[in-house]
Amino acid sequence: MKLWKRMGAAALAGALALSMVACGGGDAAASGTSTAASSSGTAAATGSNVLNVMTEVEVASLDPQLATDGTSFEVIADFTDGLMQMDADGQPVPAIAESYEVSEDGCTYTFHLREDANWSNGDPVTANDFVFAWQRAADPATASEYSYMMSDIGQIKNAAEIIAGEMDKSELGVTAVDDKTLQVELTVPVPYFLNLMYFPTFYPVNQAFYEGLAEGTFGTSPDTVLSNGAFILDSYEPAALSFSLVKNPDYYDADKVQLDGLNYQVIKDSQQAFMSYQNGDLDIVKLSGDQVDQVQGDPELSVHGAGYLWYLTLNMDGVPALANQNLRLALTHAIDRTSIVEDVVKDGSLATYTAVPPQFATGPDGSDFSEDQTMFQDVCSDDPAKAAEYLEAAKAELGQDTFTFQLLVEDTTESQNVAAVIKEQVETNLPGVTMEIKVEPKKQRVEDIQEGNYEVCLTRWGPDYADPMTYLNMWITDNNNNYGKWSNAEYDAIIADCTTGQYVSDASARWQALYDAEKIIMDEAVIVPVYTKADACMIKSNVTGVDFHPVALNRVFKSATKG
Repeated sequence: MKLWKRMGAAALAGALALSMVACGGGDAAASGTSTAASSSGTAAATGSNVLNVMTEVEVASLDPQLATDGTSFEVIADFTDGLMQMDADGQPVPAIAESYEVSEDGCTYTFHLREDANWSNGDPVTANDFVFAWQRAADPATASEYSYMMSDIGQIKNAAEIIAGEMDKSELGVTAVDDKTLQVELTVPVPYFLNLMYFPTFYPVNQAFYEGLAEGTFGTSPDTVLSNGAFILDSYEPAALSFSLVKNPDYYDADKVQLDGLNYQVIKDSQQAFMSYQNGDLDIVKLSGDQVDQVQGDPELSVHGAGYLWYLTLNMDGVPALANQNLRLALTHAIDRTSIVEDVVKDGSLATYTAVPPQFATGPDGSDFSEDQTMFQDVCSDDPAKAAEYLEAAKAELGQDTFTFQLLVEDTTESQNVAAVIKEQVETNLPGVTMEIKVEPKKQRVEDIQEGNYEVCLTRWGPDYADPMTYLNMWITDNNNNYGKWSNAEYDAIIADCTTGQYVSDASARWQALYDAEKIIMDEAVIVPVYTKADACMIKSNVTGVDFHPVALNRVFKSATKG
């Protein structure tokens, strides 16, 4: 580790992908009180230079170490910067870290923080803010659903042991060398490590401010968060249907922020949202499939990949019939995905037949990991005849002829429309199988599948970073996001080899091993992939500079303007 080099983010990722080696020279491992400067009022930000934004679901959490959903991530990123941020092309560029160095073996990062980065209460942003936040994420007492980003994904030294309760959080491989120097030690090189730095789990938290709050109140109001980003939270309460942010005048990059603020409206009914757009109350709105048909050719229509894979998760642990592989395969073949995306969703979304969706992860040879959507057609296709064959086999094995499953879905227009079609297709193509739809708000739906209180659920997962592991890691044994409680030792071993084992030094071999892992998921019908989401939006013609991404943060407003 004596030779250090300074590299651009893209160059570093490429270099590490070609030359990954185990860190430390050995074998790869086996598998206070402060007052916020923002207002606590409930009035929305006002003025012609405020962007009015629609979102389909409420914010679930504004705690960066506890948040798990895209809406929460977006809003947290509105007012918080991490070490890096995303440019318009989705590449990591310096944010709170003005510069960084990486050791020759790719295992030690040294970040130099900006001298002019401050919290909205006037405190400087320090290296300890990152140490405190990352230790929170890894601490079992925090119960962060994203703690594995520190261990399995980020490979930060001692993270796995801390999460398992075998080490104290103070042993995490992250050190404040001084107020403005942060050192991070990894177990093995991680080619996408810089991309993780713009993900909210890795955002800083001001320790003195946090510890000065009443327990459990952090992130519940403007007075219980601090900003170091482009905007300051101005009005908010948990589960609010409207909230606002205002420009942060003391932001280090304030000259690039042209908006005076953001007003969010939570509108679950697509027709109501579109009417608000037409009335001029919203500047950005998502459309349902039928609405896309109505506005074809309109210059304000914008369609872009959203990255999310919508799929059915099946509770194999709590529902004995769903532990039957043939029944799961019957469900997989009973769905007509093409009709769902063409006749229901109708926004450019893609029918998907792989566990890793297309158009976000590029391999060592430059190809899309999931470009070939026919690779698993024997076990995943729109084929009622195959579905009937698998159903008959399941009936014989289970000794029953009828099955009734509750299909859990969130309370958005699109989700309910898709669920209705899935119910119809399943019941038509699988005689004796009944789907009963249960509708819940997103936050409750997520809690239920995390706790195993469901049978079948239409859910989604968006890529947190541009690598297939952002999906494949979910289905290792005991992962918090392995909602079906499926377990396979061979699968776990492959994933371990791709993260800390034999494939970390060979990018091509790792890529092939990830395909091998995906094949196990598809052969056993661990999930039923349905479609990869695109977002069709209407954006007022005077609004420019909104960055849309299929990975991590779907919308970024820092560079937006409203003429």
